[in-house]
Formats: sequence, structure tokens, C-alpha cells
Amino acid sequence: MSEKILRLGIPAGSLRRATVELFGRAGFEISGSQRSLQPSIDDEEIRLTMLRAQEMSRYVADGILDVGITGYDWIKENGSDVVEVAELSYSKATIAPAQWVLAVAAESKVEKPGDLQGGIIATELVNVTKAYFAAKGVDVKVEFSWGATEVKARLVDAIVELTETGSSLQANNLRVIDTIITSTTRLIANKQAWGDKFKKEKIENIAILLGAAIDARNRVGLKLNVRRSDLDAIIRILPAEKSPTISDLADSDYVAIEVIIDSRTERSLVPALKRAGASGIITYPLNKVIH
Repeated sequence: MSEKILRLGIPAGSLRRATVELFGRAGFEISGSQRSLQPSIDDEEIRLTMLRAQEMSRYVADGILDVGITGYDWIKENGSDVVEVAELSYSKATIAPAQWVLAVAAESKVEKPGDLQGGIIATELVNVTKAYFAAKGVDVKVEFSWGATEVKARLVDAIVELTETGSSLQANNLRVIDTIITSTTRLIANKQAWGDKFKKEKIENIAILLGAAIDARNRVGLKLNVRRSDLDAIIRILPAEKSPTISDLADSDYVAIEVIIDSRTERSLVPALKRAGASGIITYPLNKVIH
């Protein structure tokens, strides 16, 4: 008989706060000390553990955890044989994918990867970096870096470092030569757990809710009242991707409209709707959007 507990790993370190907030928007409350590696979650069918993202895929592949959240970069680095259930477009700084880049000091004479023949590369992403240079036929020595890798760009020939915004590279006066790998956060499952009916359904439920919370992050709900005579003009202004919900009001001369819009269009759309005759305009945040 299958154990009715799902062993879920979420990343400690820099992704911890963003992950806890995402679960909160998805409807799960994670509580416990900021230093606790086994916080609690308000779901009696989930046993939660926090691990470094770098280790997560190994624990999932080995069956110590049923499901976990980590980066695509660490799945590749560890060579982990896992089920990639969903891509989760969130990170500690932005919603854009993170990139591991090959960088050198700004004053370096290196212009392309081939110029590093015989050189030394410092990085935390050792295996992926070795595979990158091997594929290009460039012989280099790749050394593991324990941190502060940007500083080492002037001690070795080049570094491979993770960047989301590029600000740290600029601050250290480094120049990017190439992108080694682009990575997003993934929800991954152990293959045996994925074959278990209870665990698979539980994992799929988590994936749906987390995905819905991410989709809602950049959207808002919009409600407004419109005179029937202005309805066609208002409909032409609204985004065309989805048909709005239109409801009759007690005053037969008016209807109510409700639609979900991209939050980036809100500031230009609302004034346009007001000028076109809309009234009672309300915008509100969304927790989840499920397609």
C-alpha cells in the first residue's frame, strides 16, 4: 500500500523567500523558523524539507524526496534522471531566465571561447562547463569555485557565473564572452513517485496551483459598468485575447463587464475606458489564474 505522504523539497538559500511567497499565493502556508530546514506546511499529506538547490535533483533522483524545486542548471550539472513536471518562471530577482555566462576581466585579451585554450576556468557549475568546452574542442582546466567567483576573474583566465540582471558582473568590471546555459526553475519528480497514483496526482495539483500563482503575478482583474449604447466602443478597447464576461444590471440601460488583463496595460487601458464612457471601474489583484 502506498504511503499517503508526499516528500517535497523546496530550495533553501536565495530562492527560499521567493518560493515560500509563491506557495503562499498558491494557497499553501509554510511556517517555521527562517533557519529551519524542516518547516511545516498546512497540508497533512506533505512532508516538507529545505535543501540547497544544487543538491535537490540528486535527492529526488535517489528517491529520498518524491518531488522538488530546483534549477534546470543543477539538473544538468548533476546528470539527474528525473521527471520534469513543470517549468516555474520565477526566481530570486526577476521573472527572466537566469544565465550562466562565460566572462573575463574587461581588460582581458580574450574575445572568444577558443582564446581560452590551455587556460583555467573557475566556476561552481563544473560539469556543464566541461561539457561546453569539450563540445567546442577547447582544452581548458575547470576548477570548482566555492563562491565570490567574480573576484577570481582576475586570478584565472575566465569564470562561468550565474547572472539574472548582470549587475554583479558590471560592478566587477567583467565582460561576457558567451552564454553557457540558460536556466529556469523546475518542479521535478522522482520516477517511481511519478508512477504512484496518489503521489502523481498530488504533484500535478501542486504544479497547477504554482503555475496559476505565477500566471496571476502579472495580471489584474478589471470590472466596470457600461451604458449599452457604449458597449461596442468599450469592447473594441479591451484586449482581444479573451472575451469579457458581460452581465445585465438592475438598470437595463447598463451592463457590467469583467475581464482579466495584463497589469502592464492597466495604466493606459483604464483612462481609455473612462473616456469611452465606462464608470464604476475597479481593478483588483489576483492570487491564481488557471487556464
